[in-house]
Amino acid sequence: MIAYCTNVHPAHDLAGILDQLDRHAVGVRARLGVDVLPLGLWLPASVARGLAADPVARRGFRDELTARGLSVSTLNAFPYGDFHDTVVKHAVYQPNWVDPRRLAYTKDCATVLADLMPACASYGSISTLPLAWREPWTEQDDAHAEAALSELTSFLRSSDRPVRLAVEPEPGCVLDTVADAVGWLAGRVDPEVIGLCLDTCHLAVSFADPVETVELIRRSGLPVVKVQASAALEVRDPRAARAELAAFAEPRYLHQVRENAPDGVLAADDLPEAFEELPGEHPWRVHFHVPLHAEPGGALRSTTDVLVAAVVALDGDVHVEVETYTWTVLPDAGDLTEGIAAELAWAHEHLTTGVAV
Repeated sequence: MIAYCTNVHPAHDLAGILDQLDRHAVGVRARLGVDVLPLGLWLPASVARGLAADPVARRGFRDELTARGLSVSTLNAFPYGDFHDTVVKHAVYQPNWVDPRRLAYTKDCATVLADLMPACASYGSISTLPLAWREPWTEQDDAHAEAALSELTSFLRSSDRPVRLAVEPEPGCVLDTVADAVGWLAGRVDPEVIGLCLDTCHLAVSFADPVETVELIRRSGLPVVKVQASAALEVRDPRAARAELAAFAEPRYLHQVRENAPDGVLAADDLPEAFEELPGEHPWRVHFHVPLHAEPGGALRSTTDVLVAAVVALDGDVHVEVETYTWTVLPDAGDLTEGIAAELAWAHEHLTTGVAV
């Protein structure tokens, strides 16, 4: 399964979600010439709550998806509320895994997904945030998060369909890197139910080797439940390319930056801060999801090589979700439907590992 993530579409209710799918997903399916287009569905918390409480509404929504030639085996439950507000930034990490609302939202998503999954699906996946933004975070918070995941495990085990949680490391969070996530999760969670979401943009930003990272996960006994196929911005000489990079410093989303210095990776929490705080003497990678099929141009490049290396190293059945949520803030983005279709065509051509259905 290679899906595209619908968090790129602003919608606040079920009617709005279906309207966005009519405007874009149906056209993507037609451009690709496929009978069924997999989606990585994003549901705002209010929509998930309503569907979870109403089996009839769930069946109706599933029928609406089927009528459009769309299927859902994975949900992106990282953003909770308005992912297209004027300024999102750190708000995307709220509520975190200490807040009971995060657990409730994830349970709702699991209930919905169990009914939306095709009968042939081997499992359903739900990606979620890496506990919280890194601060404030205490030992007590750690314990609360572990307890919440334990409760979720019991809930998922009671489902009639196999649904798994995929924890997604992200720069700047409590679980900043894959190594952080493996260190925290291994021994605390049931690997039959909870594993990792490997976002390859985040992986690239950390400057971790993708093949070694996959081997680290394999040794830990944790599964990669889901891959978010995404690419970061990379620039070899940040000082010379400042004007080109500045075009990507937009106000809605957080764009963490890492500089690969000889003595260790240097960090800034957003692109404007990187211009002020980082020396810019060594290569940068920027957490800005760029389209998979198109190089940014000029002195900028994308990290699709990291994506391909990671997926090839996995060499097994896994959900793959193309997640370029930044189309609305990209410089010269072009037509959204055509762009999504081109990304999916690229993914089918370059990501040759087996994928779950």
